[in-house]
Amino acid sequence: MPHCPDCNSKRTVKNGHIHTGKQRYLCRNCGRQFVKNPTNKVIDTPTRELIDRLLLERIPMAGIARAVQVSEQWLQDYVNCKAAQTHRQVAVSPKKKGRLTVQCDELWSFVDHKGNKQWVWLALDAETREMIGAYVGSRAAESAQNLWDSLPTVYRQCAVIYTDAWEAYRQVLPSKRHRVVSKSSGKTSYIERFNNTLRQRVSRFVRRSLAFSKSLRNHISLLWNFIHHYNASLPL
Repeated sequence: MPHCPDCNSKRTVKNGHIHTGKQRYLCRNCGRQFVKNPTNKVIDTPTRELIDRLLLERIPMAGIARAVQVSEQWLQDYVNCKAAQTHRQVAVSPKKKGRLTVQCDELWSFVDHKGNKQWVWLALDAETREMIGAYVGSRAAESAQNLWDSLPTVYRQCAVIYTDAWEAYRQVLPSKRHRVVSKSSGKTSYIERFNNTLRQRVSRFVRRSLAFSKSLRNHISLLWNFIHHYNASLPL
């Protein structure tokens, strides 16, 4: 057996294989995991661009790592870095003051375990289909307020807002422009369709999935990453 590169101990054992199939070893003295004659693999730009596209699909992290032949640890570090750089604010097309229509809804999700509920609050422009606001938090009025604050100024000044009957909306939205409707009315159909699209495209928002988020920061940032991609793909 090879010596441990950290403590030089001979008390090493085989410990599975890395993603390339190369033998991995474990040092029983210090706990270090290592491979013999390691080589540093440079992840090129085309591979990174492919990973960026795969993060927008319903594929778990382990699946992406297998498909592009990178280690799960490298991929996690890459996602962490990407999450830190993702803007948490929408960039919508310019709007004039006038009659604007917004649809809002909440979507249940969780981080790390199902007891840690994280509600995704979303707002959409019913005419352009752009996502114009988002917030992740509890289902209380404070989160509804944060969703309202995330909307561009022109919407907060002029828009008529359609929501379901959840009480938190009544506590926050301007009563003269707030419309409470049922799902059967069709007045929230676009935002409900986006919720379905989000669950179909991003695996960590699926109700029953092993591909859930373990980090709230990454959960929020990958939501925003998808929103930016979604808005950019609209035929405006």
